[in-house]
Amino acid sequence: MKERISPPRLAQRFLAYFLRGELAEEVCGDLDEKFYSDLLKKSSLKAKINYWYQVFNYLRPFALRKSMSTNINSYDMLQSYFIIGWRSLTKQRMYSAIKVGGFSLGIASCLLIALFINDELSYDLRYPDGDRIFRVVIAYNYMGESGKDVWMQAPFAKALKDDYPEIEKVGRYNSSELFGAGSKEIRRSDKIENTYEEGFVYFDQGLLDILQLPMVYGNPSKALSDPHTIVITKRKADKYFPNENPVGKSFILNNDEKNPFRIGGVIEDFPATSHLQYDFLMTMTGVEFWNGEQSDWGATNYPTYILLKSGANAKQLEKKMLSVIDKYLLPIWIKDGVPNAKEMSKAGWFELQPVKSIHLRSEGISDPVSHGDIRFVWLFGAVAAFILLIAMINFINLSTAKSANRAKEVGLRKTVGSLRINIINQFLTESLLYSVFSFVVGVLLAWFLLPYFNLLSAKSIQFPWTDWQLFPMLLLAALVVGILAGLYPAFYLSSFNPASVLKGNVSRGSKSSTMRSSLVVFQFTASVVLIIATFVIYRQVEYILNKKVGFDKDQVILIQGTNTLDEKIKTFKNELLQLSQVKSVTISDYLPIRGTKRNGNGFWNEGKDKIDKSIGVQFWRVDYDYIKTMGMKIVEGRNFSENMASDSSGIIINQTMAKKLGLTDPVGKGVQNWRVWNVIGVVEDFHFESLREQIGPLCFVLGNNSNIVSVKVNTASMASVIQSIDGIWKKFSTNQPIRYAFLNESFARMYDDVQRMGRIFISAAGLAIIVACLGLFALSAFMVEQRSKEISIRLVLGASLNTIFNMLTFNFLKLVVISIVVAVPIAWYVMHHWLQNFTYRTEITWDIFVIAGSLSVLIALLTISYQSIRAAFVNPVEKLKTE
Repeated sequence: MKERISPPRLAQRFLAYFLRGELAEEVCGDLDEKFYSDLLKKSSLKAKINYWYQVFNYLRPFALRKSMSTNINSYDMLQSYFIIGWRSLTKQRMYSAIKVGGFSLGIASCLLIALFINDELSYDLRYPDGDRIFRVVIAYNYMGESGKDVWMQAPFAKALKDDYPEIEKVGRYNSSELFGAGSKEIRRSDKIENTYEEGFVYFDQGLLDILQLPMVYGNPSKALSDPHTIVITKRKADKYFPNENPVGKSFILNNDEKNPFRIGGVIEDFPATSHLQYDFLMTMTGVEFWNGEQSDWGATNYPTYILLKSGANAKQLEKKMLSVIDKYLLPIWIKDGVPNAKEMSKAGWFELQPVKSIHLRSEGISDPVSHGDIRFVWLFGAVAAFILLIAMINFINLSTAKSANRAKEVGLRKTVGSLRINIINQFLTESLLYSVFSFVVGVLLAWFLLPYFNLLSAKSIQFPWTDWQLFPMLLLAALVVGILAGLYPAFYLSSFNPASVLKGNVSRGSKSSTMRSSLVVFQFTASVVLIIATFVIYRQVEYILNKKVGFDKDQVILIQGTNTLDEKIKTFKNELLQLSQVKSVTISDYLPIRGTKRNGNGFWNEGKDKIDKSIGVQFWRVDYDYIKTMGMKIVEGRNFSENMASDSSGIIINQTMAKKLGLTDPVGKGVQNWRVWNVIGVVEDFHFESLREQIGPLCFVLGNNSNIVSVKVNTASMASVIQSIDGIWKKFSTNQPIRYAFLNESFARMYDDVQRMGRIFISAAGLAIIVACLGLFALSAFMVEQRSKEISIRLVLGASLNTIFNMLTFNFLKLVVISIVVAVPIAWYVMHHWLQNFTYRTEITWDIFVIAGSLSVLIALLTISYQSIRAAFVNPVEKLKTE
């Protein structure tokens, strides 16, 4: 039997509670009858919604119980509150504009920052089994060296699956065999022209199964199970195979027609809130990057993920996973004669990082993905709260600053019998009116500024107009903020003694200088801190971009995707050298900028591999002209020479590597990794990673890596030399447009995050100064109003404009100076701590504090001057006639 649908009981009780007794039964009966009538024409949901609408429609003053009407302001009273509030808002247009403007700025800033925080907190929340997905992190602390990373050995994933029944699935990917975000030249197998693409990664079927990425075409359980298969995102499928299912069709990568990649599936695009951002997932089935690589426990190239079975405990598994070191790694170390192998085995451990924590909580973990920082999120949240706070402070200051204009109104209303609660309600209503109006302006301002904010924060946030929660939350926030901001002015203004007010003594009864002075000090302290922070960040950016880094990054053109030239690449290099503007050319993927190839190796002095601990060294394969093209300096020995056949076993090391190996006279000595190399030269240390890090050991050997050709030019006309290079390129590659970049620009992009932080602080400092100046403007207006009689008397007695100006500005400037004194140590501490993130950094010098302090005084002086000069030019007779 079908259950009978009844009207909402909660709505019935709600209506019965508020309505007068004689109306309740009749109204409820009518609404029930209407509800059952609606059920015949509409769905039950629509009928219930309409029932609630009718209930709220009956909540009118005439229908309410008497007990309710005595406790709740009548409709007419509320209407009068809003009318008076609106008149007050429109009558004092300048002050209303400042109130609404300050409030709107604070609200817009908070809203933008709230959108940013929501975006940061929403990373990696869409995986169906996200609570059971973890990334494996290995940590170590051995002989004073410690660290964490995600790079695991090729057989590590299989060992986990075989040895631990708690693990349901294991998956991995490999991006270390690719560089520059995994760049490739790609084309459909039935086309002839290549297209440059990024976002390639080697991905195994296990990881596809763990993440359960939404599949548009293909079988998700088999998409990467066969050799030479590839899964692409929908946007790339639409680009290369519009309006068709591409599964089963093929791509050619880097002109390798012998090994085409068959499309095994199409997935939805990775959302912007995913720590993984790839478009081409190449299978690892049947892939070995060198002979025996898949069983080699000596190379670490694979970030590895696991899916735990339901009920499995991650912390307990972390402890059990230590057996991987003892079972697989320790025997190899002992066999290879690694010194202190047993001590090494006890110095490492595993951590399981929840996939949801990767984006914000990966500080100190070396990994191949870009991510945020939870500390930055908290900082942004604090800035939002601060900006809203000072906007509320300005509202309070402006409300009390114009108190004299409302004092007589309050006095008269109290004289004719108004209760204090009525006056409080009046001012709270006005505050709510200002708040709602400010929220409307603030939302529109946030929407208008969102593109700039996205540029500032490197985001692509969309304004959530379609989110049903947005407007209820904004309305609630407007009510809460309006009440909080209006409480003090409401209680302050309603406290005026009517007799004192009507006698004109309100000024003497309304001085609360200590609190207002404290608010000004607070506002300007924060502003000065932000100004100093902006200067320090700017100087650090300039220091980074202009510091001598040990190589010449200017006028070096990087031609990319040259690996498709195959054996013709050396001929291409020789033709480039024929150009008069070209000084030298080198072929190598290894460059001293982030995003190019890296290769870490363990090194010993010759014959010491069974005795000493190895040192980690960057092992770069370059050609004969690399050091010359990059402008590096040989400090001992010589460069590689084409006339020396023995240089095939020669090695050039940097000064740090010589120092780490204890080589005081390294030229002619032997060093070894898997083989012995003869040191033929020492290159001066140069920065090949971020200036946040100490220069590490590095060496060069001769080898072939042909993805990038670097061209050192000597010309003032960069456009003409690029045109000449393009002409040569077209002779060698007719089906592939030339791609190039500049080494100095690529170097600068390594510090985009620092420059972005600088822009954020500039914006925050500017906003804080604007809002603080509004507060100062409010307070100066208040003080001028309080001292208007004194000013008039001084003017009548012959005081000069100078005297009046000094009298009104001195106290304010004193507050600003106090703010500077308070701000300097705070700013120094914060920025000194921030600079510790950089091994190579600028100094915080005294002139920064002088400039920031002077700027603050100047801004304050300009803000105060308007009110001070205006007060000095007022006709004192007109003012005194009213007394």
